[in-house]
Amino acid sequence: MVDVLLILDGASEPVGAGPTSLERAGTPVLDRLAREGRLARLRTVAPGLPAGSESAIPALLGWTPEAPLDRGAVEAAARGVAPARGERAWRVDSVGPDGRRPGAGAAAEAARRLRRHLPRHRVLPLGGHRLLVCGRGPLPDLPPGLRAWPEGALPPRVLDESTTVIAAEGGAAGLGHLLGARVVVPAGATGRPDTDLAGKAAAAARATGEGAARVVVHVGGPDEAAHQRDAEAKVAAIERVDRELLPQLARLVQVYAGTLRVCPDHGCDPRTGEHDPAPVPSVLWSPAARGDDAGARLSERAVASLPVHDATEVLAG
Repeated sequence: MVDVLLILDGASEPVGAGPTSLERAGTPVLDRLAREGRLARLRTVAPGLPAGSESAIPALLGWTPEAPLDRGAVEAAARGVAPARGERAWRVDSVGPDGRRPGAGAAAEAARRLRRHLPRHRVLPLGGHRLLVCGRGPLPDLPPGLRAWPEGALPPRVLDESTTVIAAEGGAAGLGHLLGARVVVPAGATGRPDTDLAGKAAAAARATGEGAARVVVHVGGPDEAAHQRDAEAKVAAIERVDRELLPQLARLVQVYAGTLRVCPDHGCDPRTGEHDPAPVPSVLWSPAARGDDAGARLSERAVASLPVHDATEVLAG
């Protein structure tokens, strides 16, 4: 038996007058899971913590942070970067003048500027707007257009290799490493809407065949599209998951008589590009599910009347 958790990063969003991305997306496979399975409303971001993957993914993996986590340490762990004795790592973001995340060219220029500004530090581009800086602290003030994440806490190793986390090189992979899980980064995994979903499905099948009791598949495309304020790309990313990943994961749990849960880690509003800490919709499905709610869908509005449960209590183990 295997329990599979699919994290749709940033797929949720605030409910307004119009439909949300989850409501707009054509998702026949996810709709079937919602009709047959059980919907829930989960709190993934603890009160007082920033809305983001560093707060929400640990809760989905069974541990709720009590303070903001150190994003520099998370990003370093994702890439196997070990700061030297007496050094530490910082996550630095390149921010465009309008608040949007800049393109690849702008991020490369930001890395060059940062190397000139911090000649005694190592600067590693992480892809997109993300940079990793390693060196001795405290970190000096940065040039305009660059923003360092504050230092934070480190998570405990509450997992073991019976849990496999499948993700691109980034926050989800780093959190998996720090929490003690086995982490697999498929070759084509990018964290963007163009990520190789077939590669993630294949990695999930291998992990299950190797005896993993729990497989966590992270997909970052919806969140990345929302940060770019591209509502259509966010919808398309959700629809790709429904076509190219969910059918394979559903077949996998059928073969191993397991369960499949689909859940965003947090919300991300494509109108503003900002994260949202509100509770998120979740669906739990198994091959033995006998539900038959013809109107059920995985959406924020569909679970609005349900009680809110802490994700850690529901998903721990």
